[in-house]
Amino acid sequence: MNDEHRTLSGIPVDPVYGEAPLPGDFPYTRGIHPGMYRDRHWTMRMFAGFGTATDTNGRFRELLRSGGTGLSTAFDMPTLMGRDSDHPLSLGEVGRGGVAVDTVEDMAGLFADIDLGAVTTSMTINGPAPILLAMYVVVAEEGGVERARLAGTLQNDILKEYQAQKEYLFPPRPSVRLVTDTIRFTAAEMPHWNPVSVSGYHIREAGSTAAQELAFTLANGFAYVEAAVAAGLAVDEFAPRLSFFFNSHSDFFEEVGKFRAARRIWARWLRDRYGATDERSLKLRFHTQTAGVSLTAQQPEVNIARVALQALAGVLGGTQSLHTDAYDEAHALPTEDAARIALRTQQVIAHETGVTGVADPLGGSTYVEWMTDELERRAEEVFSRLEDEGAGSILEGVLAGIDSGWFMREIAESAYRFEREVNAGERIIVGVNAFTEGDEGRAGRLLRIDQDTEDLQRKRLDAVRRARDDGAVRTALERVAAGAAQPDVNLLPALVEAARARASVGEVVDVLEGVFGTYVETVVV
Repeated sequence: MNDEHRTLSGIPVDPVYGEAPLPGDFPYTRGIHPGMYRDRHWTMRMFAGFGTATDTNGRFRELLRSGGTGLSTAFDMPTLMGRDSDHPLSLGEVGRGGVAVDTVEDMAGLFADIDLGAVTTSMTINGPAPILLAMYVVVAEEGGVERARLAGTLQNDILKEYQAQKEYLFPPRPSVRLVTDTIRFTAAEMPHWNPVSVSGYHIREAGSTAAQELAFTLANGFAYVEAAVAAGLAVDEFAPRLSFFFNSHSDFFEEVGKFRAARRIWARWLRDRYGATDERSLKLRFHTQTAGVSLTAQQPEVNIARVALQALAGVLGGTQSLHTDAYDEAHALPTEDAARIALRTQQVIAHETGVTGVADPLGGSTYVEWMTDELERRAEEVFSRLEDEGAGSILEGVLAGIDSGWFMREIAESAYRFEREVNAGERIIVGVNAFTEGDEGRAGRLLRIDQDTEDLQRKRLDAVRRARDDGAVRTALERVAAGAAQPDVNLLPALVEAARARASVGEVVDVLEGVFGTYVETVVV
């Protein structure tokens, strides 16, 4: 046996312990692969994005040099909202919460000197997600990498935007159509690309419980399955490339149980309700990020301990990739040193703790198994409610829940309960409402984005507009508008051509808004 699979005392360990079903066996409660991390560690995918494309490109290359194995891109608020950097609503926000991307030229700068055929890329973008994917395809092809070779993940989960994060652009139904178009496009032309990362992370960050995160996320996943099937795809044509994105919070065993329950529920529903027969369709693959909302501005160094324990829960829960938050993120975007410590936290878990030597080492624990069952039971209650609301359709039930404000109300009530417990001292947050000695509210050196960054980005956008063929841009945008008006037309080819003509994100969004309209949510008090 390789030394990697011995304890520090030299005791040999078996690949797995317990009785069937084992890791790799349906319904995959114990993991989707028989050997789990004995065979391959999870992808260490660090989230990065700030300032201009050039700024973030430097951070990307540093993370890869430090041992990161995948890239994850954070976009600034104007990009997330489909607005160009020179839009009046972008003032003061350009490059602040992520990287500014207006055109293909920004996307090219973002990945300069990085081989897109050799690295997997995740993009945290939702409303304008198909537009950013089109730009990525153009950059790759102009750099000599065929779209069929590209591997990565597009978040592209618009349903949770209406429920929690609020970065939507269009009404729900045309937005779901755009998600479905992306699924169809990637299924046909990008076999290594995950077109949707169904995201519970933002639902949890908005204040949900673990049980709500599990239930709402999987319900959204079922909704996308139903939408894609209704668009003419067989479930096994696309389901193997759907992925998930969960939060790993501080209640250690609850988080482990949540991950195990998610795999089991997905496998059973895909097989028994949606008729999937391909084993890959049944295996829920997920990315995990530690809980940003748990990070405290007080005694920020304590966040290193929080993140380590949350990351360990993700690993023991069987994640396929992992992002660890930086300890200074309650104050600002992470500095390079803080991001490196976050990555080193994953490397310590992978190489020093011994937890990777055995698949599902917590399997069989009476408490863990009970927690898994209980979270599954609570999720099934939510699914039953949504089926009733949607007359048997989870998709229609989710849309009805968005229209009525039910999801938002449930999350808001959970967040309110949590805050009341903290304020009453019934729930201890170290350094915040207890053990506050020594708190100076410091985080050392912080990353700051100044006005010069915004001015530079606006100049870059202006230079692209002056250099491009305006006639080609108009023609491309007219094709986007025509396609948007025809529900059966897949919009991705037109979006790729608009990106190739150097149309900006904001210009494409404006055209789509002209066809789809905008959305005003139900007010929940």
